[in-house]
Amino acid sequence: MKYAFTNGIILDGTKEMEPVYGKTVLTDGDRIVDIVTDEAPFADCEIIDLHGAYLLPGLIDLHVHLALSGKPPKPKKNSKPVNYEKLYKLLTGNALIRMAVKRLVASYARTEVMSGVTTIRTVGGVMDFDAQVRDLIMEGKLIGPRIIASNTGISVPGGHFAGSIATAVSSPEEAAALVRKISGTKPDLIKLMITGGVMDSDEEGMPGALKMSPEIVKAACDEAHRLGYVVAAHVESSEGVKVALENGVDTIEHGAKLSDEIIQLFKERKAVDICTLSPAIPYAEFTLEESHASLAAKKNGRVVLDGIIDCAKACIENNIPVGLGSDVSCPFVVHYNFWRELCYFNRYIGRSTQETLYRATLGNAAIAGIDKETGSIEVGKCADMIVVNENPLDDLSSLRNITMVIARGNLIRKPKHRNINGIDEILDRYMH
Repeated sequence: MKYAFTNGIILDGTKEMEPVYGKTVLTDGDRIVDIVTDEAPFADCEIIDLHGAYLLPGLIDLHVHLALSGKPPKPKKNSKPVNYEKLYKLLTGNALIRMAVKRLVASYARTEVMSGVTTIRTVGGVMDFDAQVRDLIMEGKLIGPRIIASNTGISVPGGHFAGSIATAVSSPEEAAALVRKISGTKPDLIKLMITGGVMDSDEEGMPGALKMSPEIVKAACDEAHRLGYVVAAHVESSEGVKVALENGVDTIEHGAKLSDEIIQLFKERKAVDICTLSPAIPYAEFTLEESHASLAAKKNGRVVLDGIIDCAKACIENNIPVGLGSDVSCPFVVHYNFWRELCYFNRYIGRSTQETLYRATLGNAAIAGIDKETGSIEVGKCADMIVVNENPLDDLSSLRNITMVIARGNLIRKPKHRNINGIDEILDRYMH
């Protein structure tokens, strides 16, 4: 289809974006073919009158786990933590259940695009379902965002999500072999679980304990780089960040407090920080009655949140690239709320709405290596756009209400998704 998006206000996603009035965006298939004045003739186009709404690039979420919903478990007396390894075995135990899980993954991908996220980067999932859904979306057989997929991650025995969305290895040789095996599932990147986190901390006040040895990190990174992949790593301690950067990791997911030495390592490696505030805030900020977490988890959540904030601020101050990711799948972090991550970044990291929106669009596209393809409204780029009624430069929470999505040129006029009861009411209390 050819469309003319007219009578709107354009925010193009570039670093210095300002509202642009009186311009019409012309698309043909999946491409933006021209940007002309509203008075220009639009031959052979279906005219889409935006009635003064804002047209901006689709959002890009760089840290997503596509297989889980983010719905927190119901509180039960004497309840035990979720056994993710046991749950994973159940979900992959036979062909019929695997088919159902794949359909669930596809449904969450659909929710992402319906909420205005036109590109996601997945960093640990069930088998190779992320890549399978990615391909079906690109073939036009499913509705969803562009997916940059890691498929299953790499962990160590007792490590973060070992035995579920990550496979455990015990030696450098096993790590290299697993990278080669994952490569056969056609991923776009490799994901390592280098430290623990809030959900699996062994000790109060000590989340992010180093789990993966430097030798295993190096072996995985060397093999991944040899095969042409970048490496992302779950890291939630200063020691973990140092080990990751010294041994070849390209993107630090989450982060921790940085020393001058670690900042220098970031620069030498040309590495990137992916800031993920959404999963830490419920642990750190919610009351225990709201989060249903333990007191130890709340204290650990505070440590992790402070580390993520410190890492992002230090990287920005030192001109190290910082991207935004939601970490969908953690409790209270759901597939339709990436807009909240932008609001948190604006508040906790103290960056302007303009800079935050840039980082969530063209900035994230550059980190993912797809900025020539998407991330901004420019002639020749893919038609990945969203429409909102209010100016997000005035209030980023306007991104909560997407009135139209254009994903690779496909127009979704009234995007809808199903919300999980009770989550947004609690999250809304902590937005300001």
